[in-house]
Amino acid sequence: MTVLTAIATGLIMGMVFGLLLEKSRVFEPGVILGQLRLSNFLMLKIFLAGVASSLVVLAALNGIWGVKLVPKATLWGADVVGGLILGAGIALAGACPGTVLAQIGAGYRDAWATLAGGLLGALAFIYAEPALKPILLSGGPGKLTVHGLLGLPFWPLALGFAAALIAGLVLLERLSPWRRELGENADGVLPPAEPKLRAPEAAEART
Repeated sequence: MTVLTAIATGLIMGMVFGLLLEKSRVFEPGVILGQLRLSNFLMLKIFLAGVASSLVVLAALNGIWGVKLVPKATLWGADVVGGLILGAGIALAGACPGTVLAQIGAGYRDAWATLAGGLLGALAFIYAEPALKPILLSGGPGKLTVHGLLGLPFWPLALGFAAALIAGLVLLERLSPWRRELGENADGVLPPAEPKLRAPEAAEART
């Protein structure tokens, strides 16, 4: 694959991902914060569906065409500390590195500040990496995978996990339907927020 082909493929995949984020409403700050508070599970459903479909594709690539997987090494410090920092940032901003671009495309002006903060954070990490490397970027079990631990081929294990995820998604949808989470009249767009009434108007409305 040439560099131009890789760039074009990445752009197409990014546009499809952004379109699905927008149509599923997962990019909405209220949906993201609702997932963190466990008051709705729309974000979990979408992302687990993506994991299940990716497992099927990877199983086909590995089992049929023999494509080798190259997992990254597990680093306990970086994974745990980085995950906690990322989670705190998502809770504060109501966005993650992927959804912030969808928010910008949908017209959220505060998403520009979130994007700028993410870029500044990445720049700060570049300069701090030499000092952090002995603490966070070293140590760990190396390339830790389930199929490696079990000594089984990847592709049948991936298909089994995909089937389990799909079954879990069906159960989760029955327990918490997306129509109920977004509203019965939702059609890909969340209803506008009700305007806040001033004190005199609120008193008049109550009477």
